[in-house]
Amino acid sequence: MPDITDIRDMAREPFTGPAVWHGPDLADREDWVLRLSSPQIAELRTALGTARRRGTTLLRMTAADFPLPTFAGELAGIAEELASGRGFLLIKGIPVGELSEADAGAVLHGIGRHLGRPVPQDADGHTLCHVRDTGGTAAGSAVPGHGTRTSVPFHTDESDLLGLLCLRPARSGGGTSLVSSAAVHNAMRDIRPDLVERLYRTHFFDRRDEHAPGEPPYLAAPLATRYGAALSMRYDRGRLAAARSLAGVPRPEPADTELYDLVDALAGSPRLRLGLRLEAGDLLLVDNHAVMHARSEFEDFDEPERKRHLLRLWLARHQDTDPPGAAAHGPFAMEIRRGITPRDVIRPRSLRASRPGGECRDRRPHRADG
Repeated sequence: MPDITDIRDMAREPFTGPAVWHGPDLADREDWVLRLSSPQIAELRTALGTARRRGTTLLRMTAADFPLPTFAGELAGIAEELASGRGFLLIKGIPVGELSEADAGAVLHGIGRHLGRPVPQDADGHTLCHVRDTGGTAAGSAVPGHGTRTSVPFHTDESDLLGLLCLRPARSGGGTSLVSSAAVHNAMRDIRPDLVERLYRTHFFDRRDEHAPGEPPYLAAPLATRYGAALSMRYDRGRLAAARSLAGVPRPEPADTELYDLVDALAGSPRLRLGLRLEAGDLLLVDNHAVMHARSEFEDFDEPERKRHLLRLWLARHQDTDPPGAAAHGPFAMEIRRGITPRDVIRPRSLRASRPGGECRDRRPHRADG
């Protein structure tokens, strides 16, 4: 933990570069959108066929099992944009209308394997989650209600990268909002420099539904960490609030509540956030270190086959350690978020509690063709 002098030094300097952006400046541009060409879509179809023939399971799939001879180069550029650019990108045109749910999951996993390594999203080791309204409620939950139709406030996920593939949008609502964490940091620095320092102090996140035996039921970590010129942000208001009831977690100070209120207000402000609506075939890629995301409440269709449905993938970067020649505090030195520690014992499906994060694939291997 840095001392108070180090914290003041880190909080004093504003962040600069492409990771600092304002939503209104991007709303009428498309340089953050990749529209797939016919050859690229054809490569995805061919790669899916290869995975089918090999009988590749999702958990064992590699980039070689999902070969993309030319599109792989484009994905390498996307990985660089996520790490060193704006921290997000939208891919449009994945042909989900012709794919089964299992095949769509295989395509998402295959693309993901060219960007990083899939990591568990819960303590049972699930790596692919179905995000849709299951009739639950987020009330009293420490985890954002991805299994509900209610709004989900700005937060980051416990992985380096997030992939959201839209199979079907809602009838209305369900819009996604993104905000630059560095822009939120800079705005806070300008108006409340006393609070921005608290971003770098230790805070406590609830992880009762995520920790393995022997691990504490909370995560102690700063909200903001500076790696040279790069910011890594970790934020989830629900988990911060839920941790307060856990033994060993100190009582929050009033200034902490002020801090969280200001993060929420700045992230949701029209001058900072970018709003978009994911359509069928859209794949949103987000760097959780650099960008926070949120979702608005939605109204769904009555027919089950038309209801809102997204697939969610968490990825750790390929670079688990500094590559040769990397600066000690460069982007590659940023902490690796490897998702949730899986349990050693796989519980029977009937004994698993319903999780507010949405339905997830079982940890057991799945064939790419379902």
